[in-house]
Amino acid sequence: MVTRASLPLQSPIFVTYAIFKVLHIVGLVLLLGNVTVTSVWKVFADRTGKPAIVAFATRMVIVTDWFLTLGGVALLAIGGYGMTTVASIPVFGAPWLVWSQGLFAVAGSIWLGILVPIQAEQQRIVRAFPADLRELPAEYRRLARRWIVWGVIATVPLVVATYLMVRRG
Repeated sequence: MVTRASLPLQSPIFVTYAIFKVLHIVGLVLLLGNVTVTSVWKVFADRTGKPAIVAFATRMVIVTDWFLTLGGVALLAIGGYGMTTVASIPVFGAPWLVWSQGLFAVAGSIWLGILVPIQAEQQRIVRAFPADLRELPAEYRRLARRWIVWGVIATVPLVVATYLMVRRG
């Protein structure tokens, strides 16, 4: 196994490893940053009760998921698997890697299986808002509560995986 300490800074392997590490870190920032910030501004938008603001926030959750969440996931995977390949680390050979990948899969499963369908249903509801709507429908508010609870639950494994990675590195 190649170690960072055994490589000169200008070696192609070290540079390649460093590039993958930067991609991995940028992916983490995009992913965790988006899920955190999106949750905060979506909760505050919902609390206004104003249909136009809620509709905009609901739409932007979907847009930012496509670009920032999926982009973050892609960069995390490219960077992480790139580093393990360059450093000859078996992806299922170290407990911290196994746990991190498992936690990442749990978070992704919650996102795809629970959060994305909730977001799609919320989007369907806000598209049907009448122009004179004064109060958010009960179904939308129920889904909003479920979305934030499951969003927090899905974020916990990502934070734990981040801890495992930082502790290891």
